[in-house]
Amino acid sequence: MTPVSSASIGGMIFTLIISVIVPIAAYIIMVLKWKGKVKIRSFFIGAASFILFALVLERILHTVVFSVTGTLLKDNIILYAVYGGLAAGLFEETGRFLAMKFCIRDHLNRENAILYGIGHGGTEAILIVGLTYVNNLIYSLLINSGSLTSLLSAYDAETQQTVMAQLGVLGNTASYHYYMAGVERIGAMLLHVVLSYLVYLAVRNHKMGFYVLSVFLHAVLDAGIVVLSTKISVILTEVILVAVVVLLAVVLYQYEKRKASPSR
Repeated sequence: MTPVSSASIGGMIFTLIISVIVPIAAYIIMVLKWKGKVKIRSFFIGAASFILFALVLERILHTVVFSVTGTLLKDNIILYAVYGGLAAGLFEETGRFLAMKFCIRDHLNRENAILYGIGHGGTEAILIVGLTYVNNLIYSLLINSGSLTSLLSAYDAETQQTVMAQLGVLGNTASYHYYMAGVERIGAMLLHVVLSYLVYLAVRNHKMGFYVLSVFLHAVLDAGIVVLSTKISVILTEVILVAVVVLLAVVLYQYEKRKASPSR
């Protein structure tokens, strides 16, 4: 089995830090910085909303849709991307809206909206990427130390071959892919904060247009990344994602800044 390079292990550690340590650190920093302005439950409501609407309800929809459509969606990257983007946008943004409307409405302000976004995006990072990279790192260390072979010796030859084939990809994957997974999480977590703020504006100002915009942006970005990843390099794809999200954050900040300025 191909050993996993030091550069690859470094990429796994980088992504693990981004996916697990950064959300937790952001939570602690925001709670301390905005003491008296935030309720810590906003973070956990954001986490619960992601789990319920993305990991439970959305996946139930996927099970039904894919069983009905067969390979129609999976074999067409455009249809697959559009469907996946719309599903993610509708479920996650609706979850955000309902949570802010009914679960944190008594303390809904911009600080709690941001903390909610950190909870939503941070939980996604920890559960979807962080846990995967914990496994990747453990298996990589076992491969490099030669311990994996002895651990598999208790299993039959077919099982050993299957496991080794699955884990062999760790050493054969270019190192930069492991780093790009962390970069992608940076963009995704920031996007969840931006989208949470948009939904906060929808609830605060009673303007559903902000909710519709959040669904649209979520769907377009999710679908766009899927399609782009088949056309251009993963590095360029993630750079585009981060750049677009940063641009959205700046535009939203400027919008709120103008709204807060006294009229002349």
